[in-house]
Amino acid sequence: MTDAQTWEAESEDPGPQDFGPYRLEEMVNRGGFSEIWLARHPDHRTVAIRRLINTSLFNFSERSRFFHGCDVLQKLQGRDFIIGYIDHGRIEGTPFLAMEYLEASNLKLILARCDDLLQEYLGNILIDSARALEHVHDAGYMHLDFKPENLLVSRNANVRLIDFDLALPRPEEPRKSAKNPGTPAYMSPEQLQRLPFDHRADIFAFGVTAFETVTLEKPFPGDSPAEILRRQLDRSDFRTPSEINPAIPPALDKTILRCLEIDPGDRYPFLSVVVRDLELALYV
Repeated sequence: MTDAQTWEAESEDPGPQDFGPYRLEEMVNRGGFSEIWLARHPDHRTVAIRRLINTSLFNFSERSRFFHGCDVLQKLQGRDFIIGYIDHGRIEGTPFLAMEYLEASNLKLILARCDDLLQEYLGNILIDSARALEHVHDAGYMHLDFKPENLLVSRNANVRLIDFDLALPRPEEPRKSAKNPGTPAYMSPEQLQRLPFDHRADIFAFGVTAFETVTLEKPFPGDSPAEILRRQLDRSDFRTPSEINPAIPPALDKTILRCLEIDPGDRYPFLSVVVRDLELALYV
């Protein structure tokens, strides 16, 4: 699980400063091992700068993961609904990523405050989020940390998927991962059981995110990975989205539930089919 990335201030701002050719104007977030700045590009564009906080020579894993995420984002450059890539590297020894700046909140915060965006743009948010994840898969990767926290949504519902630090190449056949990356509440049963998995783990994560977006509740709550897995497999107390929110159209209910199937073979095979069914369900 990586640190939260949002354009909303959560820590004391140390004030403007120069960072190589960039002018850092305001810190907008500081998370587990990186910080996000509103900055001015040398050509006077407003950009976002993500900097690694711990630059110790012995900080191998965090530094490697940071640069891996930068490399994946660079390969996704130009695809719709993915945060725009500008540059990455080191400035005075500090790893950094320069990317598109979007006046936005992450979906986790939007859900927490029951923002009016959810009423007005629900269909756009769900469909564009699915399209973002589809682009990741089409580029040959699995995101593996798809969740509301990693989706930025502007006031007019522009969606951007962020944080590719945990992304892995998409395998042709399900494969085990030694590191088993992800956030437990959004991980699939096969991941939590440390079984082989593929891109359909992301489809499960989309289902959890969509469920949470339309109900404001998690489908499988739990304080530990073991408790989350138990609820995923048992489902004796599971409630469908429409049981929690009767306003949900039956077709949307069905689409979300198919994403959440225990067996990956019973889920959607590809995000393109999820997008198709979401468009049909939401008349978008």
